[in-house]
Amino acid sequence: MIVRANRLYILAVPSPAATAEPSSALPALVVVPGAVAPADIDRPLLGLGLGRRTMLAARRAGFGTVYVLGRGETAPAGSVAIADWSGLAARRGLAAAPLAIVPAGLLAETDWLERLTEVRLEPAAWAALSGRLVLVAPAASAEALAALAAAGGGGNLAAVIETLTQRFGAPAGLPAAIDPLLIATPADWRAAERRLLRGLVKDTDGFMARHVERPMSLAVSRLLADTPVTPNQMTLFSVAVGLIGAPGFLSAAPHWQTVGALLLLAHSILDGCDGELARLRFQESRWGGILDFWGDNVVHAVVFACMAIGWSETTQAIWPLVLGASAVLGTVGSASLVYWRIMRPKADRGPLYTSVSAAPGQRLARLLDTLSRRDFIYIVVAFSLFGKAAWFLVLAGLGAPIFLILLIVLAARERVAPMATPTGA
Repeated sequence: MIVRANRLYILAVPSPAATAEPSSALPALVVVPGAVAPADIDRPLLGLGLGRRTMLAARRAGFGTVYVLGRGETAPAGSVAIADWSGLAARRGLAAAPLAIVPAGLLAETDWLERLTEVRLEPAAWAALSGRLVLVAPAASAEALAALAAAGGGGNLAAVIETLTQRFGAPAGLPAAIDPLLIATPADWRAAERRLLRGLVKDTDGFMARHVERPMSLAVSRLLADTPVTPNQMTLFSVAVGLIGAPGFLSAAPHWQTVGALLLLAHSILDGCDGELARLRFQESRWGGILDFWGDNVVHAVVFACMAIGWSETTQAIWPLVLGASAVLGTVGSASLVYWRIMRPKADRGPLYTSVSAAPGQRLARLLDTLSRRDFIYIVVAFSLFGKAAWFLVLAGLGAPIFLILLIVLAARERVAPMATPTGA
């Protein structure tokens, strides 16, 4: 999406079947000229031009076709050129759908756009967030379009608000949770970057991941966002770093183990970058989620195998290999079960892996989600400083099969629970 002088952009969806709820139809998003300079609409913001980010965020939130108002000029690929507001008013779907109108330069984010679709307005009401956003209920959209057409278009948001105030009276307010950032100054561009990066922090991050790894991975992702590096390339690179570090655990020497542990930690940090880049650029894919999930588990399995082989060579005993086999089989078995139960049935939209459970709120599910986080890597680093990384193999060799057993118990519970739910409850 690009906004230039005398040109407005609209994202819209066909109106669904009529229901009793006036907000059941998703709103059309109208982007009018704003404070940001027209040349800045294509300025990269963490990998995407501001206009392109608006369109992708709106589509992710549920919006569809992009309509372009601008004297019949050629519309960007994927959008439709419309001459003026009258052309929009003639479209039945638009005339029956709620309208959201924003200025160019507003930072479009999927979360607040999705919240916008949930706002309930009285049939003939409208609401505004001064200087940033207007929302018109579906029953008033036809009149709003007619009023804007009669006013000569209402080029910027202030003119739109003035026209709608004259037609419908003072607007209502919008929920505080809808708080988009308007980019108008150089400082606003930096604030937009910080806001987008903060939005990449996951609720499921462990303590160390949130306070140590995530700040570092975000710094790397910020540097890579405007480069051609793809999320899948980042996944493969992080896996390669982890695999290069694994042979360090074949040695009993502290310095080699420490190198291996630090490379394993680097793998964990870089492993966050692929998802961050994918979310920043709207490049999430099912294949990317599968590659990320299995790449991580392959690295862990190879590290456990190297620990077992190195310890066996040092002690000239077989039992470390038994521990290693237990750790590897428990890791691969747990990953296979989670993939088969949770990831495989999921649709393409949204992250493939967020929990080991289909019902994450259960106590056992919360425990297993906590244990599945990678904070254990810091224990490996601490042991490696003293040449004792193999000690962690005892924890992994005993813990991995127990983890698998608990996953099976959880799966059995979740399978029985739906069957126990009374029909018609």
